[in-house]
Amino acid sequence: MEGNMTKQEHLTEGFQFFAQHKYEEAEACFRAALKLDDRFEAAYSALSETLNRKGDIDGAIPLVRKWIEINKHDPLAHTALSRLYVQKGMIEEAEKEMAISNFL
Repeated sequence: MEGNMTKQEHLTEGFQFFAQHKYEEAEACFRAALKLDDRFEAAYSALSETLNRKGDIDGAIPLVRKWIEINKHDPLAHTALSRLYVQKGMIEEAEKEMAISNFL
């Protein structure tokens, strides 16, 4: 069945794993969704937060940047990137992203 799942089904399954703090399994689901649609914003959002929870901030940042590349007008994407930058101590960059999100 897994090979026939839609991107939305992978996303839903990933959220179920995420809610159970099963981040490895959630990550696999979100990556599977992105294999089906590399412009699936919800999967970028979910995958970046999953990596963040796993402590992989450096892995999460490029995912949020890709999300912004797909939809530069999504304030949630800019807020997510700002939050990751804060965690990295990149305050100037974080403030820039937060300012962008406040204008969208």
